[in-house]
Amino acid sequence: MKPLRIAHVTATFPPYWGGTGNVCFYNARELTRRGHDVHVYTPNLNSSITQENSEGIHVHRQKPLLRFGNAALMPNLLSLKNFDVIHLHFPFFGGEFSALAAYMRHIPLIVTYHQDVHLQGILKFVEYLLRLTISRWVLNHAHRILFTSVDYSVFSYIHNILDNRENHIGELPNGVDPKHFFPGQHDPVITQKYKSSYEDKIALLVARLDRAHYFKGVPIFLQAVAQLPEFMNAVIVGEGDMKEEYEKLAYLLEINKRVDFAGRVSIEDLPKYYCMADVTVLPSTTMSEAFGLVLVESLACGTPVIATDIPGVRTVVSDGLDGYLVQPGDVEGLRAKLQQILSMPDLQRAEMGATGRRKVEQKYTWELAGQRLEAIYLEVISELTGKTLTK
Repeated sequence: MKPLRIAHVTATFPPYWGGTGNVCFYNARELTRRGHDVHVYTPNLNSSITQENSEGIHVHRQKPLLRFGNAALMPNLLSLKNFDVIHLHFPFFGGEFSALAAYMRHIPLIVTYHQDVHLQGILKFVEYLLRLTISRWVLNHAHRILFTSVDYSVFSYIHNILDNRENHIGELPNGVDPKHFFPGQHDPVITQKYKSSYEDKIALLVARLDRAHYFKGVPIFLQAVAQLPEFMNAVIVGEGDMKEEYEKLAYLLEINKRVDFAGRVSIEDLPKYYCMADVTVLPSTTMSEAFGLVLVESLACGTPVIATDIPGVRTVVSDGLDGYLVQPGDVEGLRAKLQQILSMPDLQRAEMGATGRRKVEQKYTWELAGQRLEAIYLEVISELTGKTLTK
């Protein structure tokens, strides 16, 4: 079989490190490693570079006609042609032109549906109208709609517009690079900064701290930390326009000396923070969180997790084995689980982390995701052409 020529379309892409862009990058990287010709199309976010090559991926940064946050109106995507597959990372308000290009040129369209978008005010109404019109058209013309879990697909608000499309729905979990995220990466400088004594315990939260990611539940986390013993502290990794507001809340809760806002941490150093922490927390409040990459990154590093019991996210955590689940917005519930996991003997906590590491190796690696995605492409092309393709 000759290599496939594949177009990935995404609203964000590194160096903007966020969930959707990360998934697109690692999907594209694995497909490139498997010998395919992969092109990524993404809005140009004030970069002077419009085309580049990243680990063999051809990255095209295009100027949008209009832009609002991560939404970008990109009619230039209509020019996509001569591809074997177009893969749209969705929702991408303004990126739907790539789906129209696929339809016009009879190119198989694959959609990864990353998460529901929960907005407020007039934007909530706009999103609802787009969902019932443009998004409905895209999803009903896609040859596969991929969710990170079956659980999320059942409870997603797009479930009702996918009637009679059950045969077109698939599951493709996100992953992690287990050679980059692995246990034992202790940096004495980082450890000493946060743990001045053996008794000190650290709860870690990793998230973008901007308004687009308001659902990460940072205030819930801070309120829970405020009720913990003083030797149980917190580190928050991430930047964004909400950071100052969160810092003010920590001050009002009188825990500003117990919570360190570490800012942006490089992908190279991030595993050191997971390995330094005693637990990683993802207290997301809405289904805008569909999976939680930080959970598998933490588990890959052998650090147990606490997450909210919401569709998709809960499939990543084996409650009581490699972490715990709490109800969204439940400050007292989060406090109780934090205190439980931070108070247990180090060996017991390490066993939970080791269980999580084994699970990641078996289910959640980018290499496995790349194999699954390639198989999905070949399956769809075979269905449309009547020719059986194998790698």
